[in-house]
Amino acid sequence: MATARTVLRRYPIVALTVVVGVVGLVLSMTDAAAFVPWMISLFALAVAAQQAVRMLRSLARGEIGLDILAVTAILATVAVGEYWASLVIVLMLSGGEALEDYAAGRAKRELNALLSRVPQQAHRMLGDTQTEDIPAEEVEPGDLLLIRPAEIVPVDGQLESAAATVDESSLTGESLPVDRHRGDLLLSGSVNGPSAVRIRATARAADSQYQRIVALVQEASSSKAPIVRLADRYALPFTLLAYALAGVAWWVSGDPHRFAEVLVVATPCPLLIAAPVAFMAGMSRSAKAGVVVKNAGTLEKLARARTVAFDKTGTLTHGTPTVLRVTPANGYNVDELLTLVASAEQYSSHVVAASLTQTAVQRGLVLRSATSAREVATNGVDAVIDGTDVVVGKPAFVAARTDPFERVALGAGEMAVYVGIGDRYAGSIVLRDTLRAEAGPTLAALATQGVRKTMMLTGDVASTAQHIADEIGITDVQAECLPEDKVRIVKAAQPRPVIMVGDGVNDAPVLAVADVGIAMGAKGSTAASESADVVILLDDLSRVARAVDIGQRTVLIALQSIWIGIALSVVLMVIAAFGLLPAIVGASLQEVVDLVTILNALRALTPGRKSRTVLGGIAPRGTQNGRSPQASAVSVINDRPATRKPRP
Repeated sequence: MATARTVLRRYPIVALTVVVGVVGLVLSMTDAAAFVPWMISLFALAVAAQQAVRMLRSLARGEIGLDILAVTAILATVAVGEYWASLVIVLMLSGGEALEDYAAGRAKRELNALLSRVPQQAHRMLGDTQTEDIPAEEVEPGDLLLIRPAEIVPVDGQLESAAATVDESSLTGESLPVDRHRGDLLLSGSVNGPSAVRIRATARAADSQYQRIVALVQEASSSKAPIVRLADRYALPFTLLAYALAGVAWWVSGDPHRFAEVLVVATPCPLLIAAPVAFMAGMSRSAKAGVVVKNAGTLEKLARARTVAFDKTGTLTHGTPTVLRVTPANGYNVDELLTLVASAEQYSSHVVAASLTQTAVQRGLVLRSATSAREVATNGVDAVIDGTDVVVGKPAFVAARTDPFERVALGAGEMAVYVGIGDRYAGSIVLRDTLRAEAGPTLAALATQGVRKTMMLTGDVASTAQHIADEIGITDVQAECLPEDKVRIVKAAQPRPVIMVGDGVNDAPVLAVADVGIAMGAKGSTAASESADVVILLDDLSRVARAVDIGQRTVLIALQSIWIGIALSVVLMVIAAFGLLPAIVGASLQEVVDLVTILNALRALTPGRKSRTVLGGIAPRGTQNGRSPQASAVSVINDRPATRKPRP
């Protein structure tokens, strides 16, 4: 009963149309049968008037829609006495809205699943055993929280218990539970396993990963794609064709019924419904694959992409360089050099700084405090330690402050950090960042999808960048780029549209200016994710090719649905023009056309045969379902200081 009332409130015109039809059938079998044509005709004309008002408002906004055909069809059927056909047209128009709503709801299932799972409550520990229930938004960093079995983790937190098993499928799309150990990060939105655990909150609810994903989804679900507006562009030629066929049929036959019969089957609901449903389905499929597409129009650009530019560190590589060798100079030893370098780098948020600091700590070295320290974007760190200037970073950055030195020879995938102490060159440290196993297959898949050009834009020196590019077949390498250089290169890149894939703070400007900016959000920065059009929730580069594939399939199905609707309507119009399709039958067949186009549009929810062929072998070795083992703790935004690129 509650469901019926909900339907009545949500779709009153549908309900009224059904009621009018039932009452008309009953009255037609009584002495009041003469009243039926008037009742149905007046109701149909009232709906036509309502549609006409909407049509005029659309025209005032400069939008040429297809409502005029529906209004004309209702008027024509009433004028020639085909009042039952006019009622079917009304049912088709009002029912089309209900069908669209149902289909869009089916397509948005994965998006709505995220919204429905927003954590509302948290159990804050008051002692060893006592807890208090508080709203999730009142949790502060540092609070000790109890997570009971099968409960949703309310905020991001560090696991205090020895171990936990959690379900992160709502965040990552990975159905298998993952194991966590003391000190690991538990993400808000994940579901605890069979044992109660304790976590130490590391972020407020509003700053936690799940809420940020929800914000992205809400932005995505409210967008309208250019392809939907493209459907409106068919309005004028389709309308003229319908009127022409109807007019010719009337003129040749001399029967005004022909005019009404043609316009009945020309009612363009497939064009109005199919494209939006296809795009919402494509966005839903991408969300399920761990890829949040913020704007439905992005899917069309992904489908037409011809150039893809990649950042290197953290995108093509894992972004976790390890120290290979330390080469002191001018009388310094390894421990002295590494101590000063790590002491300066501890104030930096670069991924290379974390590697250098960690190496020093693992060697048992004691880091020193700096009197002052500043980070020069994309170049290095300049610090004063024990009254001595220490500069660490790119060779040109260091050489400007020290005596001359030679650059070290680098092997494949290696990078070098140079060090100056006072005004003297003090040595170098060589690191290596390993290439992602899925990088090569991803580029191969993009080539089969129509991408003609791939580029690498990086702040690294040319030799390091070229080694990585040679391994995976990128021919256009732009090295030692500042953020403004990347923006300039992407703006000038051809052919277009251009996709830019990055993850760090200094990628944010270029992600914003690219036709499609894709952020590797699992480990990337807030700025990168917020400025991008697409956020990949997994630490998996192959999702770039998957996003392009989803865009191509979505656009293909949207256009197919539009043309199927047009083709079927034209066939029915021609049949009606020859007097072989009574108005009431034509109106019923048009409902079938609506259903066919909607069902076809919903195919965008699933991968096609081509998708499985192109992407089937793209997963890197040692992964499950294309997901890297290291990617189990994914997030849109990392709460640690935003990562940037290695400087050398």
